Amino acid sequence: MFSKNHIKPIVVALGIAVAVFMCAFTTVIADQHAEETEATETAEEAEVSEEESAGSDPIQLESLVVVGSRAKPRSVLDSAVPIDIVSNEAFEKQGGADLPDLLRTLVPSYNVNTQPISDASTVVRPANLRGLAPDHTLVLVNNKRRHRAAVIHWLGNGLSDGSQGPDLAPIPAIALQQVEVLRDGASAQYGSDAIAGVMNFRLKDNYEGGSIEFKPGIYQEGDGRQFALAGNIGLGNPDVWSSLSFEYGGADPTIRSIQRTDAISLIDAGNFSVKDPAQIWGQPIIDGDTKLFANYGANLTDTIDFYGHANYARKRVEGGFYFRNPNTRNGVFSPSGRDDTLLVGDLRGLSAEMADWEARKAAAEAAGEEFTELSPHDADDIPITNHVPDPTRLQVVKNDPNLFNFQEMFPGGFTPRFGAFMWDSSVVIGFKGTALEEALGKPLTWDLSGSFGRNHADFFIFNTVNASLGPDTPTYFDPGDYIQTDYNLNFDVTYPLSDMVFLASGLEYRDEGFEIIEGERESHQIGPLAAQGFTAASNGFSGFSPVAAGKWHRYNVAAYLETEIRPIDPLLIALAVRGEQFEIFGGTLNYKAAANYKVTETMRLRGSYSSGFRAPTPGQQNTFNITTEYDFAKGDLVNKGTIPSTNPAVGVVTGKEDNSLDPETSNNFTGGFTVDILGVNLTMDFFDIRLKNRLSVSQHFTLTEGQKADLIAAGVTSAANLETFQFFINDFSTTTNGIDTVVTVPIPNGNLIAVYNFTNTTVTDHNPDTLDDHRIRELEENLPEHRASLTGVYSLTDAWSVLGRASYFSGWFDSEDYLQNPEAEGTGEYTGRVIFDLETTYIAGSGVALTLGGRNILNTYPDENPNGADSVGNKYGQFSPFGFDGAFWYAKVGYSF
Repeated sequence: MFSKNHIKPIVVALGIAVAVFMCAFTTVIADQHAEETEATETAEEAEVSEEESAGSDPIQLESLVVVGSRAKPRSVLDSAVPIDIVSNEAFEKQGGADLPDLLRTLVPSYNVNTQPISDASTVVRPANLRGLAPDHTLVLVNNKRRHRAAVIHWLGNGLSDGSQGPDLAPIPAIALQQVEVLRDGASAQYGSDAIAGVMNFRLKDNYEGGSIEFKPGIYQEGDGRQFALAGNIGLGNPDVWSSLSFEYGGADPTIRSIQRTDAISLIDAGNFSVKDPAQIWGQPIIDGDTKLFANYGANLTDTIDFYGHANYARKRVEGGFYFRNPNTRNGVFSPSGRDDTLLVGDLRGLSAEMADWEARKAAAEAAGEEFTELSPHDADDIPITNHVPDPTRLQVVKNDPNLFNFQEMFPGGFTPRFGAFMWDSSVVIGFKGTALEEALGKPLTWDLSGSFGRNHADFFIFNTVNASLGPDTPTYFDPGDYIQTDYNLNFDVTYPLSDMVFLASGLEYRDEGFEIIEGERESHQIGPLAAQGFTAASNGFSGFSPVAAGKWHRYNVAAYLETEIRPIDPLLIALAVRGEQFEIFGGTLNYKAAANYKVTETMRLRGSYSSGFRAPTPGQQNTFNITTEYDFAKGDLVNKGTIPSTNPAVGVVTGKEDNSLDPETSNNFTGGFTVDILGVNLTMDFFDIRLKNRLSVSQHFTLTEGQKADLIAAGVTSAANLETFQFFINDFSTTTNGIDTVVTVPIPNGNLIAVYNFTNTTVTDHNPDTLDDHRIRELEENLPEHRASLTGVYSLTDAWSVLGRASYFSGWFDSEDYLQNPEAEGTGEYTGRVIFDLETTYIAGSGVALTLGGRNILNTYPDENPNGADSVGNKYGQFSPFGFDGAFWYAKVGYSF
């Protein structure tokens, strides 16, 4: 399962782990000897100190987990599969409030980055666990499946393109008790999506007390100011309780751009209407970021409990798009395929004149004669010399009420602003209890629950045009909405057959829906100037036309059986099988086997093997989408579309009549060991994930004029502007394997934790007609292969503590930067970096805590992009795994009661 390429990271991981472990072991022995000579602490003080130290661990190995097994909770070390536990305290000891960013710092196998100029991916950022797509990770809240986001990632830095995973941002960190990250395939236990692993977010269940905190911050560059006000309160008593949490915040944008060369040329030529920078690369604006979460329960009788949780979140996210050059943007300022003249529209319409011209042109070509007559809508065009349009001709057009050019509205060009209003809501209610204890001798536990989740993205785009409408165009558009809904109904039972055998079984019904709401008419309308070469629909993000709008649903039912067997005391064996029937795809059967063997009191071996699957979502099956991207080969913006795989245009490319999507399938292996000596813990696990029929989007294909006409006739009005199209495919396979290592070390008045992850992905089989070499490189190299961190927490006094962290990110490949200059050696390849975080907290008394900290305190940036100025102005690699904004400084005032 591992090639020669994996020997080095395995040796490195073992070397680091053994070195840290031995140093820690020596330290612990020395400390233990010193402690034996100290008699100043009472047993109660020692117990309190131990609890405080454990609570501050970024990743805990001895806390109890419920994910990965339906038996009674057990510690991470006793589990048959690898699990990370991230404590609430670990989230508190960081700057910022965005949950995905907080997790990235603490879990090296989890990656998320800034997504500038990425359409809806700027609004809901794609996150990757163990090198796989966002929808390969199942997300649970209190062990119940959480709904996925409405956003489909059309632009996700290659690896995430076409995925539709859940959005973690609506979850406030202050609502969490801990996060359990199961690094193993679990489709046989939980169903679709659990291929890379499972993330279970366990909510606080306090019925008294609470906390409130205010956390402001700013980047060292002086921009990107952020703030978050958050709180939690427990109400009730042990019998009827609720834990309520909120968070409210916002963020200003950052700008890490350099002025584009074409913009500099325009300014040098005297066009002072061009902005500096003309195009912004950085963090988006986030306004009104409101998050509410409630966890609740009640004891109805001695044997029946009521429980549930609910959330509501909303925010407005706004980012930038590419700059539209006032001389060369085809279909708006200039004719298609030309950059030496401005496009002029005749508002009287030229349909009759164009028909006569076309007839004369056809006659000349039939006769073999040269035809040089300008078309009617080219006759009034304005020549450009040295970046300056002919001033005389331009003035003539401005003075003529029948003629129009978009420099009259935007003399310096324009850069669209795109974003969405986001709403997220969910509710879970359930009843659980015990029954038949007298009849069976032991209690049978049961759990009946239902849930509903909804994610809604209402898109907007402004500072742009529908060029085909000419001077009547709006500059603010409502292009439509995406809405995702999930319904779940579950019934689970568990029964301890004996001290050696535990059984669990259950049923599930799930209905998943996706809706596209039509945009306002002007956002997808083909206006009167389209016949004269002006592009239709809102420029940058075309509105959803009637043919794109619709509702789609899919249901599935499932049944599972699990057992845990302990044939001898040191050995735990876990088995699971799950059958699932989909309305569209038919049935699937998945299995899992796992074991944990206690070799000695301090060492355990563990491993698992399982099969898995992921079903395409209704959104992936049915969505039309048009986006504008920069084509570096052409040096201009082009419109690219994604069409359903069932569209006839797809068959022309694949040569198949049936191109409908099938579920992905996987085989997952993990194997490792744990060591626990005198409080020093070491875990190391190897993993191998083999995916077949993997789902993603294809490479781009050029549309023929006939295909464009067919799409327009079918109601896809913006197809007239399309240069290329892509579609979802199911025809390639990958192998992803690697290593995860965690070492935790108690030290006097604190602790150390070292974490290392190596992940490698290889495309093992593909169809060269639909997946080209560039797409393969995106899938294999877009994330760092190596990630590591070393975190230390130290209490200087009872009231004063310090946290320090070093995080390593190895090199990565940025596909967008590569396309800027593919002929140059090393283009798009970025070298690794180490960044440092530092935080100190002082507990002032009476529950008040003051914190000062910095993230990336040495102000480390990724390599500069050598082609940024000559192309689109991004100074740094836009998909840096640790961001490209530099140092971030923050403070926090907290009060606990």
